[in-house]
Amino acid sequence: MTDSPAYRLPLDPQEQPILDRILHIRDNLSLLKQDRSTHIKSQDVIHHYNELIEQVDKLNAIRETKRDEQNRVDTVLDDCFQLISLFFLTIGRNSEAPAVYSAISTVKRLLDHLKEAGFYSPKDLESIRDHITQWRHSVRRGKDTFSDSLLTLLDARIGVCESILQDLQQNLSKLDPEMMGTYEKLVSILRSLSACNTRSKFPAKEVQDFERQLLEIQDQLHETRVTHDGKTAEQVYAERLEQMSLTEGEVADGPTVVRALLARCLLWVEIIQEKQGKIDSRFEETYAHLVKIRNTLEQMNLTHAWSLRETDLYSYQRQLDRIDASRRDGNFLSPVTNEPADLHAQRTLLYLLRKSYSFVYQYIVSSEPVSEALLPIYNQLLTLKRCLVEVKRSGGVDSPRELYPYSMKLNSIDNMKKDGKFMVGNDIPEGQASVTALLAECFDLAYDLREESQQHEESNGVETSNEVEVAS
Repeated sequence: MTDSPAYRLPLDPQEQPILDRILHIRDNLSLLKQDRSTHIKSQDVIHHYNELIEQVDKLNAIRETKRDEQNRVDTVLDDCFQLISLFFLTIGRNSEAPAVYSAISTVKRLLDHLKEAGFYSPKDLESIRDHITQWRHSVRRGKDTFSDSLLTLLDARIGVCESILQDLQQNLSKLDPEMMGTYEKLVSILRSLSACNTRSKFPAKEVQDFERQLLEIQDQLHETRVTHDGKTAEQVYAERLEQMSLTEGEVADGPTVVRALLARCLLWVEIIQEKQGKIDSRFEETYAHLVKIRNTLEQMNLTHAWSLRETDLYSYQRQLDRIDASRRDGNFLSPVTNEPADLHAQRTLLYLLRKSYSFVYQYIVSSEPVSEALLPIYNQLLTLKRCLVEVKRSGGVDSPRELYPYSMKLNSIDNMKKDGKFMVGNDIPEGQASVTALLAECFDLAYDLREESQQHEESNGVETSNEVEVAS
């Protein structure tokens, strides 16, 4: 099992029984996560959640006079809450407070990395802001249902994320619409360049094309390329990052923000063209590990609607957390010499770390509010809906007979219900309302298409009759 980053502080003897118990809970959650022979049941998740809260209450009583204590108990508790949170998503209880835990932990990491990278799209921030608002509502709704300790913790973590988000939004507040368009294009180019820099084979021609686009933007802004006589591009880039940290808290005007980002893009092109996709040999192992995680998460994007169990994300979160926690003052350190990486390696590894966390975030927020037991039915209905919408968009059908395959499939799904519920064995999985609503949408689309085709047939029949009368 992938453990969380470990604390090595001494453990209060009074907390040892709590640690033993939550280790046992974590082991049970891990076994439940790995068991693919059956669907996750709500009662199992709630049982483990209640067990965990019981240990939290005991821990709070012991720490009444030392609230800032942090040791291995806390890291294992975090493991358990991360798993419980992902289990709540798996059983379709997405809008309940425990489900927020994993999401807000991932967003905190993502926001920290966006701030550290020093460039981000307004769309990134809008998506995060909207979901944070939803999560805060979930926490408030849970005040009469879930533990005060959990809700207080979630409320505090959401507050931290809101504070970072506000700072990031403030940094872009002086960009007018025209400057914003240029800024967003530069963000896109810089991210594309970073992706090129991590390809198995360095795409020199593609990078040259991005460089040409940057030079066109430079001409439009009447700027000149940064010269660095006597210094390397990496040294100048590092100086610019240092200047950013010194002026943190100050909000620059729009043109200054855009010019600074353009200069960074041009320097980064120069750096990666020189490196040709080769990273400092001391960091090859970390680089290969992050590339593997990034590629695996990216490939999951093609199949996650059908095969992803949200708890599968846990191992990737923990691997990323360990790599992130191993840094010192934001620096990736050599496992041999304990020296920080050069700028190229630092920024490359940070990009891979941020990209991987962004995939985890994407999968969490796109999780459907439906139990995995109902997901096969739900996904079939989603496919049917897309097909019916496409048929409608393409002009409908010529005859109601063309809708028979859709109607037969919808009826077969509808007939799976028992007493108005979709049952799996004797269980009534979460997400009944979502599946029923989607089924109703599909029936409505099929009905509308049938009505249109019948009207079309009747209209053609009248026209044909008139033509016959005229001919006679």
